[in-house]
Formats: sequence, structure tokens, C-alpha cells
Amino acid sequence: MWAVLIGVVGYFEGNRWLDPQSRSQALTEWLSGTYPDYFPFLPFILLFPLAWWGFRSSRPGRSSFTKIVGWMSGSAEHEVSAPLTLVMLCVVGVVSFGMSWRTGLNFAALPPAYHDEYSYLIQAETYLHGRWANPEFTPQPELFDQVHVLNEGQFASRYFPGTGAWIAPFLALGNPWLGHQVAQALCAMLIFLVGRELSNNGTGLLAGLLFALSPGLILFSNLLLAHHPTMLGLCLFLWAFLRGNRTGSLTCWLLAGCGLSFAMLCRPMTAAAFGLPFGIVFAVWWFTGKETRQYSDVSSTTTFMVRTRSALALGLPLVLGFLIVFISNKQITGSYTRTPYELYLDTYTPRHVYGFNNVIRGEQKLGPKVLQGYDGWAQNLTMKLATHNVKTRIVSSMRWTLGLLPLLAAIVVVLVSPRSGRREWLLIPAAIISLHVAHIPYWFEGIMGWHYVFETAPLWILLMAEATHRLFTAWRSQGHHAMCWCWAAMLVLAIVVNHSTVRPVWPSPLERAIAEVKYPRQLYASFRTNIEELRNGQPAIVFVIPDPSDISMDYVTNPATLSGAVLVARIKDQKDVKLVRHLFPERNAIVFNAKTRQFEIP
Repeated sequence: MWAVLIGVVGYFEGNRWLDPQSRSQALTEWLSGTYPDYFPFLPFILLFPLAWWGFRSSRPGRSSFTKIVGWMSGSAEHEVSAPLTLVMLCVVGVVSFGMSWRTGLNFAALPPAYHDEYSYLIQAETYLHGRWANPEFTPQPELFDQVHVLNEGQFASRYFPGTGAWIAPFLALGNPWLGHQVAQALCAMLIFLVGRELSNNGTGLLAGLLFALSPGLILFSNLLLAHHPTMLGLCLFLWAFLRGNRTGSLTCWLLAGCGLSFAMLCRPMTAAAFGLPFGIVFAVWWFTGKETRQYSDVSSTTTFMVRTRSALALGLPLVLGFLIVFISNKQITGSYTRTPYELYLDTYTPRHVYGFNNVIRGEQKLGPKVLQGYDGWAQNLTMKLATHNVKTRIVSSMRWTLGLLPLLAAIVVVLVSPRSGRREWLLIPAAIISLHVAHIPYWFEGIMGWHYVFETAPLWILLMAEATHRLFTAWRSQGHHAMCWCWAAMLVLAIVVNHSTVRPVWPSPLERAIAEVKYPRQLYASFRTNIEELRNGQPAIVFVIPDPSDISMDYVTNPATLSGAVLVARIKDQKDVKLVRHLFPERNAIVFNAKTRQFEIP
């Protein structure tokens, strides 16, 4: 078997790993982010020796294969083979983190790409300074108006506090992206545990590895957006909820509440939509005592008081989360109930409001501080546009998660075989539907067509893993082993298509997405590099004349404290420089025209 593995590697790499000089060059390429084409498949290659050992041990008189099969088919309900389960859990986490980290090397030393990322960095930096918000630039605040940043008496991110709190410690360490890469690994491990909880170890292992190799998840783990912290909270909620439902453990219910509360502090509507089906099931059990699964460690005769203790354990973290939101609102907007997000929409982008006929309703609230270019980008949401968006989000989420056809086949298998698994499996597609329905009343389809429903990705992967388990069980019992190989080939093909580029015929989705994100990051990096050359080590104020036709790039990004060696301000045209130059007497002035991308020293 090991000879076969050496042959596989040799096929891709020739004799590079046999010659010391070539081996050194190969290692250098790996560390620089140029990894071989077979790298995405190493998790499966590394599992071949284990499988081969199991097959060899299935001969008469040997019991190892029986142990392997027992472990793969064992569920969390029986707590089987804890040491081996821990090893596989670590393998899933390491592979997931490795894929995320290596993809991140493509963006090494480049600043963020999206407006939202800069807003979250301001939020994280603000928390590191020990406050909720920063004072505005009193002489003329509008100079530092920044996309997705509230600048009305307080200079603060418009977003909810969870994401900034997650980024803050990693920002303090000097690498804010590390936090999202760690979240990617933790989510993969939790998905492994969810698959194990709902079905068996084999389902969990497949789900964890598919999660680790999902191109969309890998890419977004290198973007400073709210999705990965949110998904981490939701994955913790999902696992702890299912385990609490089985065991009745108050600790599990408390963990479930903490996970959902943290997700709410990042993306509240997403958390609510994701948790809705589970909340309904929990409410039914709380008030009626009826179990929701065929097998449960919890006695069906639990009293209402026992169930109420579980409800308190689940609900108290949510209450704490709401208190944090209220305090944040008060500190930034002056009102306990008005969020920075709401105030930002009303002030700068009223056409972006949630709901149908958003443009018509928003135009009735236009004020003097509306960002005309960005606000005017909004489309008026009609039923036709909403239908188009739903289709786009469903298709895009499948494509970026694993692949359209494999996931369509998986959901059909799970839905048409409800008696083949635990009833909780029906909550997985229910949560997917709930998330999509919650975002119907929003006019934008989302970044890359799916970011509003990004958190459905682990749910799709769980459905794929469970469909594989059910089909393999049925086909093996019927002697249709060839069908198992065909299904496995479909999975491998989906992974190959997502990660392999055949030039000039097929660029892999991951490589295409990396190039798409890398371009604006390079523009921002070039902007900053030119400033460093022009200021010649002296403090500088850069006046940016925006390009109204390009709303995707906005160069006005600043530290949370509006201090430092370089500040970037917004002006309408070159004549405004004379009017505001005196506000920065100790800084060298530089003018940047975003449309021509030309710098000038006035």
C-alpha cells in the first residue's frame, strides 16, 4: 500500500522528493503558497493506509476490520472509540486550518478588499482601546465619512459587536485574518461532531473533510467579514442543541445558548433564521414534553420544571447577548433600541432598507448626508427581483459549497428517506429554507451571489455526508457495490473540479475567486505604497476625490482613533483642499484622484 502511495506522489512530483536539492525547492514553494495540484486530496490519500489496514484485517481470524467498521458506524450515542474519534477530530481541524492558511498566503501583506472588512477592523481596534466608540473629528466630521462606518457624533462601525470582539485578540497579535482561519478549523471540527451526533463517525468524518475542502468556505475564511464568527456560533449551537436534546445535559443547553447568542451578536437575523426550526422543536418539547427523536437518553416523563431548567440554560445567554446589544446601542447612538446599523441606513443609505419597494420608501427619507453613488446602487425590490435573488442564492450557495448536482442529489436522498435516519435530520433542510426565506426581502443577491445565506454551507455539507451514508448502507445491503464507487467518484470529481485548473479550458472556482478578491486588495496596497513614497517619512493627510462611477473601491479608510502617520479624507474636488488644508497644519498634504488614480502634491 505504501508503494502505491509513493507511486501516486511520484506521478505528480516525479523524483523531486528523492533528490535533496529538488526536495528543498519543493519545500520552499510550499511555504511560499505554491502547493502541488494534489494537495487538496492529501486528506483522502492519508486515509488510504487506514482503510487498507482495515480491509487486510477483515480476513478470517482478524478482528481489526470489525473494529474499524464499528468505529465508522458508531454514533455519539454510544460514545465509542473516544481516542480514535479525537484523532479524526484533530485531522479534520488540521486539514481545514491548513487549507485556509495556505490560501491566505495568496493575499500575504495585502490589505482587505471589501468596505465591510475595514469597518470590522475599526470595531476591533476600538475594543482594544477599551471603548465602544471613538470621538469624531469635531472641526469637520464629514471629511472622514467612511463606508459602513457611523460618523454622527461618534466614529464607530455600524455593525453588531460580535465580529469585532472575535477579531480583536488576533488583531492585537498582528494578524487579524488568523482569527477567521481558526474559526474555519473549529467549524470543521464541530461539523464532524454534528455528523457523529446525528448519524455516525463516518458521516462526521466525511462532513468534516468536505467542509475543509469547500472552496467558498476556504475563501471566506480569508475575508474579515462577519460570516465565520457567525458560523462558529451557529455550529456550536447546532452540536450542543442536538446533544442536549439527546442527553438532557444543562451544560449542553448552556453551550447551545452561548453559541446562538454569539451568532446573534454578529448577524442577528441570520442567527434567528437559523435557530427558528430548532426553537420550534424546543418549544414543543418544553410545553408538552414530547420527544422529537426516536432514541433519547432523556426520559419522556421529565417534569415541566426539569424542562424549564433546560429552557433557562438555553435562554440566559441570549438575554445576556441582548443586554450587550442594548449597551452598545446606547453608547453609540444614544438609544437602547436604535442600532448603529439602523442609524447608518437612515443617514447614509436609506434606499438600502430591508423590505420590498426599498428604493421607493428610501427616497422619502433622503437627507443631506446620503452617499449618492453607493445609495443609488440599490435596486427596487419587487417580487420578480426577489424570485431571481432566491434562485441565485440557492444555486450559488450549492456551487460554492461543493457543487450543484451533488448537493441536489443529496437533498433528494435525505428528503425521500426520512425513516432512514433520526428525525432531527429534517431540521437541517428546514434551517436552510428558513435562512433563505429570511433574506427574501433584501434587494441585493449577495457577494458572489450567496453571502447572505453563507451559513447554509455547513448544512448542505451535512446533507451530503448523510446522503452518502444512507446510500452506501442501502447499496451494500443489496450488493450494489458498483453504485458506491460511482457515488464516491462523483464526490471526488466535485472536489477536483473545485480545486484544479486546466488552462486555458477551466479555471478552478477557488482560483477564480482568489483572483477576484486579490485585484482590489492590490489596488489598496498600491495606494498605500504610493503614499509612503510621497510622504517621505513625514505625517500626511491624503485628500481623496472619489470616483462616482466606481462604488466598489473607496480609499477613505482610517484607524479607529483618526490618528497616526497617515490620514485619508474625502473631498468633492481639488478646490476643497484650500478650504480644509488649515485643519491639518502639521501634516503634508497629498491629493488623490480615484478616477484617474493619480497623485498630486498641492
